[in-house]
Amino acid sequence: MTRDSLLVLTVMLSLGCPAWAGEAQPAAADPALEARVTAVATELRCLVCQNQTLADSNAPLAVDLRDQIREQMRQGASERDIVDYMVARYGDFVRYRPPFKAATVLLWAGPALLMLAGFAALYYRLRRRRGEAQPGLSDEQRSRAQALLADGAETGRK
Repeated sequence: MTRDSLLVLTVMLSLGCPAWAGEAQPAAADPALEARVTAVATELRCLVCQNQTLADSNAPLAVDLRDQIREQMRQGASERDIVDYMVARYGDFVRYRPPFKAATVLLWAGPALLMLAGFAALYYRLRRRRGEAQPGLSDEQRSRAQALLADGAETGRK
């Protein structure tokens, strides 16, 4: 390559770099409001991802719900009002930590009940196995085993 073509290539690559840059996120106009939005968004579940909070998710619905939280806070709604609104609209499922009440008892007690059921099944299985008679060797099998052991011992001495 000549020096001129190398210079042209360098200029073209440097002009193309801004196209690779991502769009900068706008700085929050009110950091206190953004902190409140994030606090509420961490208490709510993303309805698309289901294993992430609204604060962690980048799904379009999560972005819209965060914007809705931000707008409601600008209008003077409290954190409790916003959570109540979301629960009324989407049910207790939208809470990342659902409350303990009659409708969610199985959700809270389910893992412990399954673990207890597993231990009970294991206990009864082991108890039943202990009561079963273990099959012994017949006289023919015992004499054959002794012959094999004796043959193996003689082979080892050689």
